[in-house]
Amino acid sequence: MKERLTRLLTVKSIVTIALTGVFSVLALRGTIESGQFLTIFTVIISFYFGSQVEKASQKKGE
Repeated sequence: MKERLTRLLTVKSIVTIALTGVFSVLALRGTIESGQFLTIFTVIISFYFGSQVEKASQKKGE
C-alpha cells in the first residue's frame, strides 16, 4: 500500500491528475468545448500510460 502511494505521488502522476482535474472543471463550466477536452485528455492519458508501459518494458530488459 505504501509503495503504491509513493508511485502515485510522482511528479508525472501529480501533473496528470492536476491536468485532468483542471480540464474537467473547464469542460463542466463550458469554458472549453467537449471536443477540445477529449483531445487534450486523450493526449495526457496516452502519454501517462505510454510512459508507464515503456518503464515496465525497460525493467524487464535489465
